Amino acid sequence: MKIMDFMWNSIGGSIPKEVGNITSLELLLLNGNQLTGSLPEEIGFVPNLNRIQIDQNHISGSIPKSFANLNKTEHFHMNNNSLSGQIPPELSRLPSLVHLLLDNNNLSGYLPPELSQLPKLLIVQLDNNNFSGSSIPSSYGNITTLLKLSLRNCSLEGPALDASGIPQLGYLDISWNQLTGPIPSGKLASNITTIDLSHNRLNGSIPGSFSGLPNLQRLSMENNNLDGSVPSDVWRNIDFSGNRSLILDFHNNALTILANPLTPPANVTILLSGNPICTSQNQLNISQYCQSTSVVVPGGSTNNDTLCPPCSTDLPHENILRSPIPCLCAIPLHVDYRLKSPGFWDFVPYEAEFQHYLSSGLSLSSYQLEVSTFMWEEGPRLKMNLKLFPNNTALFNSGEVLRLRDMFTGWLITDSDIFGPYELIDFIPGWYENVLPRRTKSSLTTGATVGIVIAAFAAAAILSSLITLIILRRHSSQISKRRNGK
Repeated sequence: MKIMDFMWNSIGGSIPKEVGNITSLELLLLNGNQLTGSLPEEIGFVPNLNRIQIDQNHISGSIPKSFANLNKTEHFHMNNNSLSGQIPPELSRLPSLVHLLLDNNNLSGYLPPELSQLPKLLIVQLDNNNFSGSSIPSSYGNITTLLKLSLRNCSLEGPALDASGIPQLGYLDISWNQLTGPIPSGKLASNITTIDLSHNRLNGSIPGSFSGLPNLQRLSMENNNLDGSVPSDVWRNIDFSGNRSLILDFHNNALTILANPLTPPANVTILLSGNPICTSQNQLNISQYCQSTSVVVPGGSTNNDTLCPPCSTDLPHENILRSPIPCLCAIPLHVDYRLKSPGFWDFVPYEAEFQHYLSSGLSLSSYQLEVSTFMWEEGPRLKMNLKLFPNNTALFNSGEVLRLRDMFTGWLITDSDIFGPYELIDFIPGWYENVLPRRTKSSLTTGATVGIVIAAFAAAAILSSLITLIILRRHSSQISKRRNGK
């Protein structure tokens, strides 16, 4: 067995330690259940394990130190559980780890500086834990591979991290802590999209190094003690063609000076309410920036307007909006899909790039993939409803449906730096259920099936031990007879 996939069921109980006997296991996919209890130490000795995906359960207890033995594991997705205790510094020995998602747990203690030694680490997401009294290790500013660092609401103290030494950092969120002192003045990576330092106790001025970052979408500094001048050229070097936008949130600080008039492009939103400078808003011509306004992260759906006649209704046909054949009707597959740690705040400017990335990963033409709707969820995570269309024809054949399903369920789509790790919520064949091979019907519940699988492996392990014992005893008996015959 290489894949154990019981995602999105209602399985209760704890993870059996016998899972550690499945030495061929590569993907452990148990997210979205009702699992409780602690993580078995034995999982740390599964030699080929690539992905541990146990998020969105009720698993408690500490992270076993034995997990430091998982030399082939690239993905630790353990968010949204009740894990507690210290993050084991021993995890720094993991040579292959790229994604460390432990947000929304009850972890405590300190942030291990040793994590900076992980040679392939791309994403660290530890939001909503309680590292009370701990500071952000300065060594995290030396993780040269890092793409995303998210430490929101972790009860962290001390100075803000100087992340200017992380050459590819695209997303930095250290908001909702008790960080103090000035904001580091070093220039961040040019591909950064999101900087959130809000809801801390930072003081001093806003560094000029935040200007001229060409991919910046959001700069959040609200609810600090920042003083001095309002930045007047953060949008420099940003191309606002298409759907690009920029949010600059400085409200509830102590900003008093406007060194230069504010003349931002139309796609830039500036929030200054709650600053002393707004007492002179009319004289400074900044009243539009001093209004109390909430910023909502945008969701959306595909514009289905078309000049084509309606498709026939005898089958669930739909127009392929971007088909090279005008007004082609086809029956789509539907996929519920989620980006678990995206590297941006606003998806709209990245939608075309996402369509190209995912369609290429699925060996489809770009027009065959449509993002029907997308919606931001707590995390932040991005949930999507996708449609997959056949290539210049009305129907997929059954082989192509199975191939696409296996691509999603086998995690065969290469991860993207900007889109991060994904998860399949549901693959919905819809009408194609009629042409797929029928599965053997079973009256067993999912829980019973899991029990049988685990019991089978446990029995196999016991049987293997018994056979080994019998062989050893026979071998010992034969040696004894030879000796007695001399």
